[in-house]
Amino acid sequence: MASSLLLLPEAEKRVAAVRRFNRFYTRQIGVLQEGLLDSPFSLTEVRVLYELAHHHGVTATELCSELNLDAGYLSRILRKFEKRDWVHRKPSPSDRRQSLLALTNKGSAEFLPLEERSNQHVGHMLAEMSLEAQHQLIRSMEEIERVLSPPQESSQPYLLRSHQPGDMGWVVYRHGVLYSQEYRYDERFEALVAEIVAEFIQNFDPRHERCWIAERNGERVGSVFLVRKSASVAKLRLLLVEPSARGLGIGKRLVQECVRTAKQIGYQKMILWTQSELLAARKIYEHAGFHLVEKKPHQSWGQKDLVSETWELKL
Repeated sequence: MASSLLLLPEAEKRVAAVRRFNRFYTRQIGVLQEGLLDSPFSLTEVRVLYELAHHHGVTATELCSELNLDAGYLSRILRKFEKRDWVHRKPSPSDRRQSLLALTNKGSAEFLPLEERSNQHVGHMLAEMSLEAQHQLIRSMEEIERVLSPPQESSQPYLLRSHQPGDMGWVVYRHGVLYSQEYRYDERFEALVAEIVAEFIQNFDPRHERCWIAERNGERVGSVFLVRKSASVAKLRLLLVEPSARGLGIGKRLVQECVRTAKQIGYQKMILWTQSELLAARKIYEHAGFHLVEKKPHQSWGQKDLVSETWELKL
Protein backbone atom coordinates (compact mmCIF):
# COMPACT_ATOMS: atom_id res chain seq x y z
CA MET A 1 0.00 0.00 0.00
CA ALA A 2 1.53 3.30 -1.04
CA SER A 3 2.07 5.78 1.75
CA SER A 4 1.57 9.52 1.43
CA LEU A 5 2.96 12.43 3.37
CA LEU A 6 0.26 13.99 5.52
CA LEU A 7 0.70 17.72 6.01
CA LEU A 8 -0.82 19.96 8.61
CA PRO A 9 -3.01 22.78 7.23
CA GLU A 10 -0.32 25.44 7.75
CA ALA A 11 2.31 23.25 6.10
CA GLU A 12 -0.03 22.63 3.16
CA LYS A 13 -0.40 26.39 2.72
CA ARG A 14 3.38 26.82 2.64
CA VAL A 15 3.78 24.03 0.09
CA ALA A 16 1.03 25.56 -2.06
CA ALA A 17 2.68 28.98 -1.83
CA VAL A 18 6.04 27.61 -3.02
CA ARG A 19 4.42 25.73 -5.91
CA ARG A 20 2.41 28.82 -6.88
CA PHE A 21 5.59 30.89 -7.00
CA ASN A 22 7.30 28.19 -9.09
CA ARG A 23 4.49 28.26 -11.65
CA PHE A 24 4.49 32.05 -11.76
CA TYR A 25 8.26 32.35 -12.18
CA THR A 26 8.37 29.57 -14.76
CA ARG A 27 5.85 31.50 -16.85
CA GLN A 28 7.73 34.73 -16.26
CA ILE A 29 11.10 33.51 -17.57
CA GLY A 30 9.51 31.51 -20.37
CA VAL A 31 11.29 28.20 -19.83
CA LEU A 32 8.18 26.32 -20.92
CA GLN A 33 8.72 27.51 -24.47
CA GLU A 34 9.83 24.64 -26.67
CA GLY A 35 12.68 26.74 -28.03
CA LEU A 36 14.34 28.87 -25.37
CA LEU A 37 14.95 32.51 -26.38
CA ASP A 38 13.46 31.83 -29.84
CA SER A 39 16.18 29.25 -30.49
CA PRO A 40 16.17 25.53 -31.31
CA PHE A 41 17.81 24.77 -27.95
CA SER A 42 16.26 23.33 -24.81
CA LEU A 43 16.82 24.99 -21.44
CA THR A 44 19.38 22.34 -20.46
CA GLU A 45 21.32 22.76 -23.71
CA VAL A 46 21.52 26.52 -23.14
CA ARG A 47 22.72 25.95 -19.57
CA VAL A 48 25.48 23.67 -20.88
CA LEU A 49 26.47 26.24 -23.50
CA TYR A 50 26.54 28.94 -20.82
CA GLU A 51 28.88 26.95 -18.56
CA LEU A 52 31.19 26.14 -21.47
CA ALA A 53 31.25 29.79 -22.53
CA HIS A 54 32.07 31.08 -19.04
CA HIS A 55 34.46 28.36 -17.85
CA HIS A 56 37.24 27.75 -20.32
CA GLY A 57 38.49 24.24 -19.70
CA VAL A 58 35.84 22.45 -17.64
CA THR A 59 35.44 18.67 -17.34
CA ALA A 60 32.27 16.69 -17.97
CA THR A 61 32.32 15.61 -14.32
CA GLU A 62 32.39 19.23 -13.20
CA LEU A 63 29.51 20.07 -15.56
CA CYS A 64 27.42 17.21 -14.16
CA SER A 65 28.03 18.46 -10.63
CA GLU A 66 27.43 22.14 -11.42
CA LEU A 67 24.21 21.53 -13.37
CA ASN A 68 23.03 18.46 -11.44
CA LEU A 69 22.73 16.46 -14.68
CA ASP A 70 22.75 12.75 -15.38
CA ALA A 71 26.11 11.81 -16.94
CA GLY A 72 24.46 9.98 -19.85
CA TYR A 73 22.18 12.91 -20.63
CA LEU A 74 25.10 15.35 -20.61
CA SER A 75 27.13 12.98 -22.80
CA ARG A 76 24.38 13.01 -25.45
CA ILE A 77 24.27 16.81 -25.42
CA LEU A 78 28.05 17.06 -25.76
CA ARG A 79 28.10 14.59 -28.67
CA LYS A 80 25.47 16.71 -30.41
CA PHE A 81 27.60 19.82 -29.91
CA GLU A 82 30.77 18.09 -31.07
CA LYS A 83 29.11 16.90 -34.29
CA ARG A 84 28.34 20.54 -35.04
CA ASP A 85 31.91 21.56 -34.19
CA TRP A 86 30.78 23.71 -31.25
CA VAL A 87 32.95 21.97 -28.62
CA HIS A 88 36.50 20.72 -28.56
CA ARG A 89 38.29 18.53 -26.03
CA LYS A 90 41.88 18.37 -24.83
CA PRO A 91 43.46 16.11 -22.18
CA SER A 92 43.56 17.53 -18.67
CA PRO A 93 47.19 18.12 -17.62
CA SER A 94 46.35 17.06 -14.04
CA ASP A 95 44.36 13.92 -14.93
CA ARG A 96 44.79 12.26 -18.34
CA ARG A 97 41.57 10.32 -17.81
CA GLN A 98 39.63 13.59 -17.98
CA SER A 99 39.13 15.94 -20.92
CA LEU A 100 38.86 19.71 -20.70
CA LEU A 101 35.90 21.04 -22.69
CA ALA A 102 35.59 24.47 -24.28
CA LEU A 103 33.55 26.16 -26.97
CA THR A 104 35.07 26.52 -30.40
CA ASN A 105 34.80 29.80 -32.28
CA LYS A 106 31.79 28.34 -34.06
CA GLY A 107 30.22 27.38 -30.73
CA SER A 108 30.81 30.86 -29.34
CA ALA A 109 29.15 32.36 -32.41
CA GLU A 110 26.08 30.22 -31.70
CA PHE A 111 25.97 31.13 -28.01
CA LEU A 112 26.56 34.90 -28.13
CA PRO A 113 23.19 35.78 -29.73
CA LEU A 114 21.46 33.74 -27.00
CA GLU A 115 23.35 35.67 -24.32
CA GLU A 116 22.40 38.98 -25.93
CA ARG A 117 18.72 38.04 -26.27
CA SER A 118 18.64 36.84 -22.65
CA ASN A 119 20.11 40.15 -21.46
CA GLN A 120 17.61 42.05 -23.59
CA HIS A 121 14.63 40.10 -22.22
CA VAL A 122 15.68 40.71 -18.62
CA GLY A 123 16.48 44.35 -19.40
CA HIS A 124 13.00 44.90 -20.86
CA MET A 125 11.40 43.29 -17.81
CA LEU A 126 13.37 45.52 -15.43
CA ALA A 127 12.72 48.64 -17.50
CA GLU A 128 9.00 48.31 -16.78
CA MET A 129 9.69 48.61 -13.03
CA SER A 130 10.63 51.60 -10.92
CA LEU A 131 14.22 51.73 -9.65
CA GLU A 132 12.96 50.97 -6.13
CA ALA A 133 11.06 47.91 -7.40
CA GLN A 134 14.17 46.69 -9.25
CA HIS A 135 16.25 46.89 -6.05
CA GLN A 136 13.51 45.10 -4.11
CA LEU A 137 13.34 42.34 -6.74
CA ILE A 138 17.12 41.78 -6.67
CA ARG A 139 17.21 41.70 -2.87
CA SER A 140 14.37 39.17 -2.82
CA MET A 141 16.11 36.97 -5.41
CA GLU A 142 19.37 37.10 -3.47
CA GLU A 143 17.52 36.11 -0.30
CA ILE A 144 15.83 33.14 -2.02
CA GLU A 145 19.22 32.05 -3.38
CA ARG A 146 20.80 32.37 0.05
CA VAL A 147 18.07 30.39 1.84
CA LEU A 148 17.97 27.58 -0.74
CA SER A 149 21.75 27.25 -1.14
CA PRO A 150 23.55 24.47 0.75
CA PRO A 151 25.14 25.75 3.98
CA GLN A 152 28.63 27.06 3.36
CA GLU A 153 31.48 25.35 5.10
CA SER A 154 32.12 27.19 8.35
CA SER A 155 35.72 26.02 8.15
CA GLN A 156 36.51 28.42 5.30
CA PRO A 157 39.48 30.34 6.72
CA TYR A 158 39.27 33.97 7.73
CA LEU A 159 41.12 36.09 10.25
CA LEU A 160 40.38 39.07 12.46
CA ARG A 161 43.02 41.77 12.75
CA SER A 162 43.33 45.30 14.09
CA HIS A 163 42.90 48.26 11.77
CA GLN A 164 45.61 49.45 9.40
CA PRO A 165 46.03 52.47 7.09
CA GLY A 166 43.39 52.30 4.36
CA ASP A 167 40.87 50.33 6.43
CA MET A 168 38.84 53.36 7.51
CA GLY A 169 38.28 54.46 3.93
CA TRP A 170 37.13 50.93 3.08
CA VAL A 171 34.69 50.91 6.04
CA VAL A 172 33.09 54.16 4.89
CA TYR A 173 33.00 53.14 1.23
CA ARG A 174 31.48 49.70 1.80
CA HIS A 175 28.86 51.01 4.22
CA GLY A 176 27.87 53.61 1.64
CA VAL A 177 27.62 51.08 -1.20
CA LEU A 178 25.94 48.20 0.64
CA TYR A 179 23.37 50.28 2.53
CA SER A 180 22.45 52.01 -0.71
CA GLN A 181 22.07 48.70 -2.56
CA GLU A 182 20.30 46.79 0.20
CA TYR A 183 18.28 49.48 2.01
CA ARG A 184 18.29 52.45 -0.39
CA TYR A 185 20.00 54.78 2.13
CA ASP A 186 21.37 57.88 0.42
CA GLU A 187 24.80 59.51 0.72
CA ARG A 188 23.91 61.10 4.07
CA PHE A 189 24.27 57.68 5.67
CA GLU A 190 27.76 57.39 4.21
CA ALA A 191 28.51 60.83 5.67
CA LEU A 192 27.37 59.61 9.11
CA VAL A 193 29.72 56.62 8.89
CA ALA A 194 32.55 58.93 7.84
CA GLU A 195 31.93 61.08 10.94
CA ILE A 196 31.98 58.04 13.24
CA VAL A 197 35.20 56.75 11.67
CA ALA A 198 36.90 60.16 11.79
CA GLU A 199 36.01 60.61 15.47
CA PHE A 200 37.30 57.12 16.26
CA ILE A 201 40.69 57.79 14.62
CA GLN A 202 41.12 61.32 15.96
CA ASN A 203 40.32 60.30 19.56
CA PHE A 204 41.56 56.71 19.45
CA ASP A 205 42.34 55.28 22.90
CA PRO A 206 44.09 51.92 22.37
CA ARG A 207 43.63 50.93 26.02
CA HIS A 208 39.85 51.15 25.83
CA GLU A 209 38.94 50.95 22.12
CA ARG A 210 39.40 48.53 19.26
CA CYS A 211 38.60 48.02 15.59
CA TRP A 212 38.55 44.55 14.04
CA ILE A 213 38.76 43.93 10.31
CA ALA A 214 37.83 40.47 9.02
CA GLU A 215 39.90 39.18 6.10
CA ARG A 216 39.35 36.17 3.85
CA ASN A 217 41.65 35.23 0.98
CA GLY A 218 43.47 38.53 1.46
CA GLU A 219 40.30 40.62 1.03
CA ARG A 220 38.50 42.70 3.66
CA VAL A 221 35.08 41.16 4.32
CA GLY A 222 33.92 42.63 7.62
CA SER A 223 34.37 45.14 10.41
CA VAL A 224 33.26 46.07 13.91
CA PHE A 225 34.30 48.83 16.36
CA LEU A 226 34.48 48.90 20.16
CA VAL A 227 34.23 52.57 21.23
CA ARG A 228 34.47 54.11 24.72
CA LYS A 229 31.36 56.03 25.82
CA SER A 230 32.28 56.38 29.49
CA ALA A 231 34.47 54.63 32.05
CA SER A 232 31.85 51.90 32.46
CA VAL A 233 29.98 51.88 29.13
CA ALA A 234 31.24 50.85 25.67
CA LYS A 235 29.58 51.14 22.26
CA LEU A 236 29.53 48.49 19.56
CA ARG A 237 29.55 50.27 16.19
CA LEU A 238 29.74 49.70 12.42
CA LEU A 239 29.23 45.95 12.22
CA LEU A 240 29.50 44.98 8.55
CA VAL A 241 29.89 41.70 6.65
CA GLU A 242 30.29 41.57 2.89
CA PRO A 243 27.58 39.60 1.01
CA SER A 244 30.25 37.24 -0.34
CA ALA A 245 31.23 36.24 3.21
CA ARG A 246 27.82 35.96 4.84
CA GLY A 247 26.86 32.60 6.25
CA LEU A 248 30.38 31.87 7.53
CA GLY A 249 29.76 33.10 11.08
CA ILE A 250 31.95 36.18 10.63
CA GLY A 251 29.37 38.63 11.98
CA LYS A 252 28.79 36.48 15.05
CA ARG A 253 32.55 36.17 15.63
CA LEU A 254 33.11 39.93 15.29
CA VAL A 255 30.44 40.65 17.91
CA GLN A 256 31.76 37.93 20.23
CA GLU A 257 35.26 39.39 20.02
CA CYS A 258 33.88 42.84 20.75
CA VAL A 259 32.00 41.62 23.83
CA ARG A 260 34.94 39.53 25.08
CA THR A 261 37.33 42.46 24.82
CA ALA A 262 34.87 44.84 26.50
CA LYS A 263 34.69 42.48 29.49
CA GLN A 264 38.47 42.17 29.53
CA ILE A 265 38.91 45.96 29.55
CA GLY A 266 36.49 46.26 32.47
CA TYR A 267 33.38 47.84 30.98
CA GLN A 268 30.15 47.10 32.84
CA LYS A 269 27.75 47.59 29.97
CA MET A 270 27.70 47.69 26.16
CA ILE A 271 25.19 49.55 24.01
CA LEU A 272 24.56 49.70 20.29
CA TRP A 273 22.29 51.62 17.92
CA THR A 274 20.75 49.96 14.89
CA GLN A 275 17.66 49.95 12.65
CA SER A 276 14.72 47.57 12.94
CA GLU A 277 15.06 46.46 9.29
CA LEU A 278 18.59 45.09 9.79
CA LEU A 279 17.24 41.65 10.61
CA ALA A 280 20.44 39.61 10.29
CA ALA A 281 22.38 41.98 12.56
CA ARG A 282 19.57 42.00 15.13
CA LYS A 283 19.70 38.19 15.32
CA ILE A 284 23.44 38.34 15.98
CA TYR A 285 22.98 40.92 18.75
CA GLU A 286 20.20 38.89 20.35
CA HIS A 287 22.29 35.72 20.22
CA ALA A 288 25.16 37.56 21.95
CA GLY A 289 22.84 38.50 24.84
CA PHE A 290 21.90 42.06 23.92
CA HIS A 291 18.37 43.23 24.81
CA LEU A 292 16.27 45.82 23.01
CA VAL A 293 15.62 48.76 25.36
CA GLU A 294 14.33 51.57 23.14
CA LYS A 295 12.65 52.16 19.78
CA LYS A 296 12.23 55.48 18.04
CA PRO A 297 10.63 56.20 14.62
CA HIS A 298 12.52 58.60 12.39
CA GLN A 299 13.07 59.74 8.81
CA SER A 300 16.69 59.74 7.69
CA TRP A 301 18.98 59.09 4.70
CA GLY A 302 16.16 59.57 2.20
CA GLN A 303 13.91 56.96 3.85
CA LYS A 304 10.61 57.37 5.66
CA ASP A 305 9.21 55.17 8.41
CA LEU A 306 12.56 53.99 9.80
CA VAL A 307 12.70 52.73 13.39
CA SER A 308 15.94 53.11 15.29
CA GLU A 309 16.69 50.70 18.13
CA THR A 310 18.98 50.85 21.13
CA TRP A 311 20.24 47.54 22.51
CA GLU A 312 22.12 46.90 25.76
CA LEU A 313 24.20 44.12 27.26
CA LYS A 314 25.25 43.95 30.90
CA LEU A 315 28.78 42.55 31.12
